[in-house]
Amino acid sequence: MNRRFNWPSFLRRVAVIAVPVALQNLLSTTGSMVDTMMIASLGNTEVGAVGLCAQFSSLMFSGYWGFVGGGMLFFSQYWGAKDDEGINRSYGLTLTCMMAVGLTFGLLAVLFPEGIMRLYTDKPAIQLIGVQYLRIVGFAYPLMVLSMAMAALLRCTERVRIPLYGSIASVFTNIVLNWVLIFGHLGLPALGVRGAALATVIAQAANILTIVLLAKRSGHRYLLAFRRHFRWDRSLVTAYLRKCFPIICNEVLIGVGNMVINIVLGRQPEEAIAALAVFRTLEGLVIGFFAGFSSASSVLVGTNVGAGEPQTAYARAWRLVYMCQLFIGLLGAVLIALHQPILTMMGMSGESFRLAFGMLAIYLAFAIIRMGNWTQNDTFRAAGDATTGTVLEIIFMWAMVLPLVWLTGMVWHWPTLLVFACCYVDEPIRYILMQRHLFKGTWIRPVTPEGLRALAQWCPDRKDPGTDVQCS
Repeated sequence: MNRRFNWPSFLRRVAVIAVPVALQNLLSTTGSMVDTMMIASLGNTEVGAVGLCAQFSSLMFSGYWGFVGGGMLFFSQYWGAKDDEGINRSYGLTLTCMMAVGLTFGLLAVLFPEGIMRLYTDKPAIQLIGVQYLRIVGFAYPLMVLSMAMAALLRCTERVRIPLYGSIASVFTNIVLNWVLIFGHLGLPALGVRGAALATVIAQAANILTIVLLAKRSGHRYLLAFRRHFRWDRSLVTAYLRKCFPIICNEVLIGVGNMVINIVLGRQPEEAIAALAVFRTLEGLVIGFFAGFSSASSVLVGTNVGAGEPQTAYARAWRLVYMCQLFIGLLGAVLIALHQPILTMMGMSGESFRLAFGMLAIYLAFAIIRMGNWTQNDTFRAAGDATTGTVLEIIFMWAMVLPLVWLTGMVWHWPTLLVFACCYVDEPIRYILMQRHLFKGTWIRPVTPEGLRALAQWCPDRKDPGTDVQCS
């Protein structure tokens, strides 16, 4: 296999998909860093409040990401099989499910912000500011979900530059409007965190408008084919929900687990809450680079599986995992080397600086393994195996991570950094189990006729794609 593997072609395909996605996420993280720096000038309380509101957004992300993962499974495999009707119908189904989540969270943020903030922290000053922010930013949630659905479709059909241009428009709009609305420039009143929230809403609208205009201009035959998006039949809905259900369970249970972790961390000292908000922004930088490899893995592996090329999918999958880990390691070294100026620019000093650096160092120590786990899970999902990574992640989160975090933070009252470190203790164990599954090849489970026929030829002993027989 190694002699026949076409490295130049593989690296070109990875670069074409991964680089625009990584740049898109880098832009978004840069915008978040600028947000944090601007809000930091208002005080640590404001930084902490907006950071906790971002955790509510992350819970929404967990609610709809199951549908994104399931959708990308179908988009990429149907793209490999050149099945236009399958792409259009699965996109309409994905969009409908995702928008239901986005609208629900938007209504919760606008109508019940007090309850949300009381859940995340017991600090009245932080609650008050968070309520002001949520009431406005809730209008951005359906727009975020819509842009994510469009980006998932465009990436799986190898139009990755269009979401990148949408992000450029969004980040530019957000930075300019933050400067105007937070501080009251150009004759407008200074709105503080409410200005940051309003800027987010407008920036999301700019993102969607840019994507729609560019998709129309390029003649993309799926994104704007509205009449073809909702021609579902029972077999499609059944297959879609069957594949999505494990991913939805994973994302919802992991999202609830992360909410519990954030509730514990939200009851640490105010300096720790501010440090956590800054750390989450820097974490987005690492995840942004990871997302490029994740998208490349989902598209390249899923396309091969759908097109009936399981051998190529297998060969690409483990190479993508190790490449992702290599780049994350290099990025981590750069962040550690530059932590002093970065954290200072983001308003950290004294105890908050110490805690922010501690969180960053702990996270980066686990990030290489953590991103390897995520990339493997996304690879399994794109190939049709939505269960294995899900089961492992849920079991370890609820049986190991949550009990440790709750006990150390709420019962034993350990120092903040030790509580934080408990969030990642399961990663090495899961990595070993995921690696074993990766090299077995039993995660290749096509949904297209072409893929099913090729799988039978590649692995003739495995009559049922779900049985645990090693393929090589």
